[in-house]
Amino acid sequence: MSPAHASRVHACTDPHAHVDAPDDFVRAVEAACAERGLRLTPIRAQVLRLIAEAQRPVKAYDLLDRMKVTREGAAPPTVYRALDFLMEQGFIHKLESVNAYLGCHHPSAEHHSAPFLICDRCLATVELEDPRIAEQLTAQAKALGFQPQAQTLEVHGLCARCSAA
Repeated sequence: MSPAHASRVHACTDPHAHVDAPDDFVRAVEAACAERGLRLTPIRAQVLRLIAEAQRPVKAYDLLDRMKVTREGAAPPTVYRALDFLMEQGFIHKLESVNAYLGCHHPSAEHHSAPFLICDRCLATVELEDPRIAEQLTAQAKALGFQPQAQTLEVHGLCARCSAA
């Protein structure tokens, strides 16, 4: 990551708009899998596409319901295995506080713990891409003798559109 990028906070200016079209997102993930020597199975690709098409955080059981339209035998383990793979590779994120998943707008980039801004009314979600936030949290934790293993930072409130309504 370049120093210029590291010092810049990136956020989608319209959290209601999906940054990447679903087809572009799936193609970017396919390319990243090919580059890394990973296998994007048809089930993984379907889960990925369903997340991309949702254009908002989506729960695992909602994904399962949508999968059953084309895959009669789809079961929870099928969806969760696909979600685990997609999360491990940084292609999607899990929002712990709402137990839902959303696509990463930069699936081929190296990831740091990014804070999310989540609208409590419409669920619009913005991923703030500023590694300084994670670095600062880690540094403060270590200064207190704490050994961080993972970070999840989710800020709830109302997006600009909902707060203006």
